[in-house]
Amino acid sequence: MKVSYILRADKMSTAGLAPVHVVIHYDGKRLKAGIGEKCRPVNWNQKGQKFCGQMEGKGEANDYLKKLSERLYQLYRKLRGDGTPVTKEALLAVVQPVVAAEVKPAPAEPPMVGRFGDFMDTMRGMGYAPNTLSHYGTVRNTLGRFLASVGRPELPLSEWDMARHQQFVGYLREVQGLADNAVFSTIKDMKAFFRHLESERGEKLALDLAKVQLRYSDPVKVYLTADDLAALASAMLPTWMVSVRDVFLFCCYTGLRFSDVQALHGGNLHALGADGSGGRVLRLIQTKTRTAVSIFLTSAASALLDKYAGPARSGLGAKLMPVRVNTAMNRAIKRVGELAGLTRLVEVVSTPGGRVEKKAVPLFELLSMHTARHTFAVQSLMRGMPVVVLQKVLGHAHIQTTMRYAQVVEEMQHDVMRATWDGPAAPAQRTATDKSALSETICAAESAAA
Repeated sequence: MKVSYILRADKMSTAGLAPVHVVIHYDGKRLKAGIGEKCRPVNWNQKGQKFCGQMEGKGEANDYLKKLSERLYQLYRKLRGDGTPVTKEALLAVVQPVVAAEVKPAPAEPPMVGRFGDFMDTMRGMGYAPNTLSHYGTVRNTLGRFLASVGRPELPLSEWDMARHQQFVGYLREVQGLADNAVFSTIKDMKAFFRHLESERGEKLALDLAKVQLRYSDPVKVYLTADDLAALASAMLPTWMVSVRDVFLFCCYTGLRFSDVQALHGGNLHALGADGSGGRVLRLIQTKTRTAVSIFLTSAASALLDKYAGPARSGLGAKLMPVRVNTAMNRAIKRVGELAGLTRLVEVVSTPGGRVEKKAVPLFELLSMHTARHTFAVQSLMRGMPVVVLQKVLGHAHIQTTMRYAQVVEEMQHDVMRATWDGPAAPAQRTATDKSALSETICAAESAAA
């Protein structure tokens, strides 16, 4: 008699596990039967007929194969010694009781990366914006790389405890080199994933979400001064850069995000008053937040709009501004800023791997399309726009978000300090007339009644 073992890769489960079968050759006959053991093909040594690699419980499983072989050989020798025929039923009686007595394992728990993908499918079905889904996709990919790096690509949710979570945070800092706020953003999305599983899927988590805490460090927001805006508006530029500059300035005058200015069409433009004498406004639903906003177009914004959105482009489907793709706009606006002389040095602080690094860079290197939104917010506050009105124009759900801009209005702080220490008659102090003149160059919000 000969006893051997084979892995039935043709019967692999959806979890990637294949059953191990015993093959018994006896008295010119052959018997093949399952023994209740399974493993991944990578963890099976076909030549040695045993478990190998990183398989958990490999030693106990190989022990079982050895003892099963010994019991089969003992039965065969006993039956032959007694003169009793060796039958299939007799051999199965040795194999099958072990299987019958074995408790069936619970279905394999889906890996965390797969669960995160299911979470994203749910978000997609709920109508989340593509940019939001893309951000969560980045987190899912980062999670997959982390689990692969620790040798557990199929780690189940039940094993994600606080120790594993802290290991993940360390990976984000040390291996990925993410700064503090990037780590915060990743963990915030992970917490949203966990809350979804806990509240909507009834899952029991292995970690307490209340203890998963990271602090967000509000970065310094880059914005342009009135002089910077004037320099941009008067800069001599190559022809192809002019439209880039104009789109950027239009966003500085309206506070629009790139996604919203890119999508502007004739249906967003409305006249105030029966004859249009009250001016014009933009009414739109923000792409990112699905929030309705209404923005009054002052002379500066209107002039730019009329330059590109004349009668030929005022139809419902026509785009109002010549916007390129975001990456191209961001590259070009840096070059525009350099040609406009925005070269003063600005300190940039980063925290790669938890280390604080400071360096000075020219202002134009920090420009992006989102700088225009920051500029509008800060300049509007400096010209006296109430925070609650600014909140409506920007489409912020919470006023705390808008208040972040109030914290960076340095010139207002300087005026207060100057008046406190040098008195209200100080020559450098800005007068009410100066402020009024400045306000005419920047867009204001449409009144609540409009």
